[in-house]
Amino acid sequence: MRVFVTGATGFVGSAVIEELWAAGHEVLGLARTDDGAALLASRGVDVHRGELSDVESMAAGARKCDGVIHTAFIHDFRDFNAAGETDRLAIEAMGEALAGTGKPLIITSASAHLRPGHIGIEHDMPDPQAKARHRVASEESTLALAARGVRSAVLRLPPSVHGEGDYGFVPRLIGIARDKGVAAYIGDGENRWPAVHRLDAARLYRLALELGAPGGRYHAIDDQAIPTREIAEAIGKGLNLPVVSISAEEAAEHFGFLSRFFGTDCPCSSALTQQQLGWKPQGLGLIEDLALPHYFQV
Repeated sequence: MRVFVTGATGFVGSAVIEELWAAGHEVLGLARTDDGAALLASRGVDVHRGELSDVESMAAGARKCDGVIHTAFIHDFRDFNAAGETDRLAIEAMGEALAGTGKPLIITSASAHLRPGHIGIEHDMPDPQAKARHRVASEESTLALAARGVRSAVLRLPPSVHGEGDYGFVPRLIGIARDKGVAAYIGDGENRWPAVHRLDAARLYRLALELGAPGGRYHAIDDQAIPTREIAEAIGKGLNLPVVSISAEEAAEHFGFLSRFFGTDCPCSSALTQQQLGWKPQGLGLIEDLALPHYFQV
């Protein structure tokens, strides 16, 4: 199968490409910049020039291939709503290009937009008050494409997709700890985060592409519910810093925009995903990964 991969130079997308190659698939990678195109070409990836906001280029990439894995997202923390709208329009353009073909379109969403305080499962719909509301419209558009002859499915990632080269939320928490001189958690630190290793996530994208059902929702979750206090303790150990609790009122000043994410209780299960696709996480858990030096090298 020839697969159009967006976010091809990213932390997750690059792992997806390696997973696809290992399974015998061909890859067409989206590149927004000259540097991105050169990087993909140097790795032997066929390059499609375009960007998420250029819906014609997104549709053209999809038409050239037998399926799509969409991992790209504009992580503009100043305006997530605009980024979410760009994502939705790109998905709809790719879906229109695949309509009536039965080809797979696997998009990326977030487990953190499910209802907080209980263990989210695949059948759960997004919480109307979710902090990750910008992902919701993209999910809805993707699932609607199943009725138009697209084998469309949603893959939800947890707040931490970890591994060497990670530049997501956990490295940002490490940077804040360095700057503040303490590794902090909010309140009692009993609110929970799920997590997955990037290689396990990449394997799930490939399985969803090959085996996923139209309108499917899948969870890339290994660690189901890590107390954020334990994440702070692992960061404190890695940096040799004290670990402290801060109040919810202090969190915004201490963590900045991350306070709304790090204070969320969003445990999540992947039991149905594992049953339906035969996916079994094999990588290190997040706390084990944080015991390795690569997270703390400057």
